[in-house]
Amino acid sequence: MTALPVYGWRLAPDGYATRRQLRAAGLRPGGQDVAAELQRPRRSRGPLVAYLYRVDHAKPVRPMTPARWQALAKANTARRTCPECGRDAGYVIPASLGMCVPCADSTIITAA
Repeated sequence: MTALPVYGWRLAPDGYATRRQLRAAGLRPGGQDVAAELQRPRRSRGPLVAYLYRVDHAKPVRPMTPARWQALAKANTARRTCPECGRDAGYVIPASLGMCVPCADSTIITAA
């Protein structure tokens, strides 16, 4: 295994991009291996590391099919539905509560 080239923060040459940068350009890594590392030093811990991919080897993002849109809509609806009262809360239910805020408030009041 060969060592990856390591670049300092904001010093990577053109032709490399992170996953987020690829996605913003409508691309994906497309199965390629990590081509380089980007390191940002920190005072108290080890450096922050970002992996870089070659832009010329990236592939276009796959388009969303109607079935994938439907599955995504169903998953988002499930995240907004309160398991206690069964209503659509209009927001994503916090994992820390496990139910909508009105149900959580009534549980706290009942317990007190």
